[in-house]
Amino acid sequence: MDNIINNEGLLHALKMISPGTPLRKGLENVLRAKTGGLIVLDSNEEVMKIVDGGFRINAEYSPAYLYELAKMDGAIVLSEDSKRILLANTQLIPNYNIPTTETGTRHRTAERVARQTGAIVISISQRRNVITVYKGDQKYVVEEIAEVFSKANQALQTLQKYKDVLDTSIYNLNSLEFSDLATIYDVIVVVQSMERVLRVAQIIEGYLVNLGEEGYLVRMQLEELLGGTEKNRLLLLKDYKRENIDLNECSRKIRNLSEEDLLNKVKIAKVLGYSGISEDMDLQVQTKGYRILNMNYRNRFGEIDIVCMNKDLLIFCEIKSRYSNSFGFPIESVTYYKQNQIIKLSKLYSMSKKYFDYNIRYDIIEIIFNNLNSSYIINHIEDAFRAY
Repeated sequence: MDNIINNEGLLHALKMISPGTPLRKGLENVLRAKTGGLIVLDSNEEVMKIVDGGFRINAEYSPAYLYELAKMDGAIVLSEDSKRILLANTQLIPNYNIPTTETGTRHRTAERVARQTGAIVISISQRRNVITVYKGDQKYVVEEIAEVFSKANQALQTLQKYKDVLDTSIYNLNSLEFSDLATIYDVIVVVQSMERVLRVAQIIEGYLVNLGEEGYLVRMQLEELLGGTEKNRLLLLKDYKRENIDLNECSRKIRNLSEEDLLNKVKIAKVLGYSGISEDMDLQVQTKGYRILNMNYRNRFGEIDIVCMNKDLLIFCEIKSRYSNSFGFPIESVTYYKQNQIIKLSKLYSMSKKYFDYNIRYDIIEIIFNNLNSSYIINHIEDAFRAY
């Protein structure tokens, strides 16, 4: 499952053939017919160089057409987006010097074509009744939906256990913070718990790619369990990292820790900027003040993402994310209307919790995700707007 999560090309390929998509319906028709098939999803110059014979179709794709054309012996070439059938009954002649680990003729050709052209190549085994996807040097054998469901449910149970441990460790840290007794050990225990939760969630995301439309209930459970863990993680790192440590770099390093290094509290302490820490981790640390009071607070006026406290400040934080700045920066989506809504919410919150002696500040946290990988940039804008 790791090769799906960490390989964008393979992830894209599996999304295209996930259950419920037109391409998956066509592949399942071929699978049931036991005719076998070899399908290439690309028409770039490299692909056309190795195509020999066959005939041009250039017709709109449909599962029925794919099923009928697969009855012939040759390969089928689809457009890169799989919306058109371009060629059928064609022979693929890749460079036979390209190494392959496969044994069957169809699968050996599929692997070589994928490595030579970079295209998505799908091989359907006639005897084993298995769909194999190739993309570059990567290969993935599509599993039965029932088997994926079983793995996803086991992962959800593991996630529930990790989430319970995380909730307990956060409660302990919050209690120690208010008593000014928190140590670097207590902080790292929470960091470790959060990272475990997020890693299991990432594995479940891989299963959801395989499940497609069938994974709706699994996704609902995942979102319910995960809650605001990613947001909390960023705030925790911002709160306890040394001032000279970049937040994004700190977050990236923790994400990239191996399972063995994640158990090593001294290494995590170094990532946070604490050097010379002994194994007993008894160094007392002071929060920078961002004590979380509520996540996703709701009342009749709407919802606030995070309510936290910083010394004598009560902070109401709105979190906005984007995958690009093509349609503006995330902060621009916090309109004048939205600002007024947050201000009303904050006043009701302050009255209900009796925080009469605190000054109020309104922050915005921008998260800009990278479309090509799992990295992101965080921008914390303090005092983003004011109530007048």
